[in-house]
Amino acid sequence: MKKAIFLDRDGVINEVKTSRVKFVNRPDQFFFLPRVQEAIKRLSNGGYELFVVTNQGGVGLGFLKPGQLEDIHAFMLKELSSLGATIKEVAVCTHAPHSGCSCRKPEAGMLLDLSERHGIDLASSYMVGDREPDILAGRNAGCMTILISDAPLPGVKADFVFPDLWEASLFLVDDEHHTHLGT
Repeated sequence: MKKAIFLDRDGVINEVKTSRVKFVNRPDQFFFLPRVQEAIKRLSNGGYELFVVTNQGGVGLGFLKPGQLEDIHAFMLKELSSLGATIKEVAVCTHAPHSGCSCRKPEAGMLLDLSERHGIDLASSYMVGDREPDILAGRNAGCMTILISDAPLPGVKADFVFPDLWEASLFLVDDEHHTHLGT
């Protein structure tokens, strides 16, 4: 079985609620966070299958059309691919918040589905996110978890905390983290 990294999108890969953009509703509103493209290339070349798992409730609420979301993801994947960074698949929950679905994080549905279809060993995999629902989804799926934050968030119990995806990629691809995990 393969090991994977499941990446949240907004706040991990791209800017959201910044001075440049509040929400991403079009490709021209999609801005990669610093060094994210390098980090994704490093991770995809470092022996991991990479997946994006993102809640996009704006579709379910009618603020964003499915075609707009597809355009945003096509833009993201094209930009990453042009640098040799590979995302295997983008999984999206488009249900409105509180709809009770099994795919919306903190539920583990997207991770479990990807794991089953792609032969992923969840216990050897990581969920990387910037909010509690991301970390809970990873835990619910049986993954190790990484919080992207300048400091631990109260009540959020991630296995590891890094300020950005680049720092997390250094940890994940370098051999030094194996001593932290006892391997």
